[in-house]
Amino acid sequence: MNIRKVTLSAVLLSTLWAPLSSEAQNPSIVVKTAQPVSEIQPTMWGVFFEDINLGADGGLYAELVKNRSFEFFKPLMGWKIQQKKFKEGTVTVQNRQEKNVSNPRFLSVKAENTVRGDLGITNEGFRGMGIKNGLRYDFSVMYRQTSGSVKLHVELINAKGENIGGTTLIPQKNGNTWEKQAVSFTANATESKGKLNIWFEGNGEIDLDIISLFPEDTWKKRPGGMRADMVQMLADMKPGFIRFPGGCIVEGFDLSQRYQWKKTLGALEDRQLIINRWNFEFSHRPAPDYFQSFGLGFFEYFQLAEDIGAEALPILNCGMACQFNSAEIAPLDQLEPYVQDALDLIEFANGDVSTTWGKVRAGMGHPAPFRLKFLGVGNENWGPQYLERVKIFTKAIKAKYPEIKLVNSSGTDPNGERFDYLNNELRSMKADIIDEHYYRQADWFLQNAARYDSYDRNGSKVFAGEYAAQSDKTVSVDNKNNWKCAIAEAAFMTGLERNAQVVNMASYAPLFAHVDGWQWTPDMIWVDNLRIYGTPNYYVQKLYSLNKGTHVLSMTQNNQALTGQDGLFASASLDKNTNEVILKFVNTSKQDISREINLEGVKKTEKTGKVWTMQSNDPEVVNSLNNPVQLSPKESAIALSGKNKFALTVAPGSFTVLRIKTL
Repeated sequence: MNIRKVTLSAVLLSTLWAPLSSEAQNPSIVVKTAQPVSEIQPTMWGVFFEDINLGADGGLYAELVKNRSFEFFKPLMGWKIQQKKFKEGTVTVQNRQEKNVSNPRFLSVKAENTVRGDLGITNEGFRGMGIKNGLRYDFSVMYRQTSGSVKLHVELINAKGENIGGTTLIPQKNGNTWEKQAVSFTANATESKGKLNIWFEGNGEIDLDIISLFPEDTWKKRPGGMRADMVQMLADMKPGFIRFPGGCIVEGFDLSQRYQWKKTLGALEDRQLIINRWNFEFSHRPAPDYFQSFGLGFFEYFQLAEDIGAEALPILNCGMACQFNSAEIAPLDQLEPYVQDALDLIEFANGDVSTTWGKVRAGMGHPAPFRLKFLGVGNENWGPQYLERVKIFTKAIKAKYPEIKLVNSSGTDPNGERFDYLNNELRSMKADIIDEHYYRQADWFLQNAARYDSYDRNGSKVFAGEYAAQSDKTVSVDNKNNWKCAIAEAAFMTGLERNAQVVNMASYAPLFAHVDGWQWTPDMIWVDNLRIYGTPNYYVQKLYSLNKGTHVLSMTQNNQALTGQDGLFASASLDKNTNEVILKFVNTSKQDISREINLEGVKKTEKTGKVWTMQSNDPEVVNSLNNPVQLSPKESAIALSGKNKFALTVAPGSFTVLRIKTL
């Protein structure tokens, strides 16, 4: 189901919005339009990506074959050998070990007078394969046919085992060198739980590796690319940045499992697979088949950011593994390779083609620099050991690239001794940006709408790097993406926007989740193998991002910011590019709230404005694959008098965005 473009109604809100009458007695909200408080950074609202919940392999990365290079701990995980008459040694997994460290294993097949149906292998995909009727599928394989002649009959099957499309691949070369060959075919049915069969025919021996199947309809139709509907959901938000690749996978359970960006570049066969740390993190949601193939690597992340007009925000390991798991750290006298990785990454992103890493980028098809501006040092790390490493990274990076803004961690929680220590120390170090995380129940977000009102306007800036209201509790399988949580986030975000002089970046987390393969909930966007939907939380984020404005405006009632009085939260901004005042209102109460709005400093407005509203009296309402836009923005028009005052009634349980063009 395609929900990339939401059709909104255009109904005049005559009952909720009306020109101010002379008899109106509602309290007044004053918006000072002629005195902008501060700029709003273009990066204000962004997205955070981590390979959790099958976010990359099985999700954003459109590869349909699981364990395509037989490198999982169990080499045949995801595969099943089909043999009409069993014979030992017909199909074996070979290991080249030190001869090919990045990709040691491959499959060896011996065919003896084999006809189609006698001998084959089946891949189950990532919780099945999503197949679309009439779509072209591109199959490829690395092979080495050492003797004889062996054909490969490639077919897709549905959940009943019926053929829904296929073709035959006839290897073109024999010998001891590896070759790559591709063939395409069209599916003749739609199936959400498809599988791939490869049947062998002939006499001889053939070795197979990097067995791959991609749909034609990837993002921008790039071969071996990303799932288009998932990228489109991000592009529709017009995010200011995309943070990648995580998250906890940056750290790894221990340092051997940390994310190493250089190993995600180049040809697929040179990208060294590692276990995903979410493979075994939660006993209540085990995922023993969760690995990182790195088909979606750092080059692809930079390319994605460029595609959707977002700044890239890569996060690098700072020589510390997950402190909740192993707490392993690299000694300070062995930190140089980690620091060099950071310097090399900046060169990869920004360097001229004559530089070592700029040349690598150009060789991958992007001679122009990516113009990286931000870099994160560590993820959710804490303690004096983290600060020691941050100082070393900062000194080295600023010496060579003083223009790069560095993002530093304030730990896992938004308060407490650990947070206070890091926050104070980083601010004394004049850190560029401090990354704060908060996974808390909905009430916390309502209570903290004024969190940044007292922060130093001239000190380190804040990145609200990971946040999501929890309907139950953190790491609970019962957490829901319901309206109660989404509206609490909307209320909290009025405080982020009001304090844009302090908060320069913010992103909900996690981003994606597969309905059959998640480890963590809540999540912003949910998918199965064919469908996708945005949660109410997604639409809140989207409304903020699309209605950001360029400058914060003062918005007060009785000279106070609106931070929950009578259940009303609000913020205001000015878009100098369009001469529009943008007002955001969140009513968390169960009653209508009526106010007089005074756009102080405005002489005239157009007589019609635009309104987007999300509203429900049911705090438990959620969206789903079968009802993807149950709670989503409804667009309407607002009739104005053309003057600078009007009456406003905000419905209970609602989030409303209003754009008024000034003249």
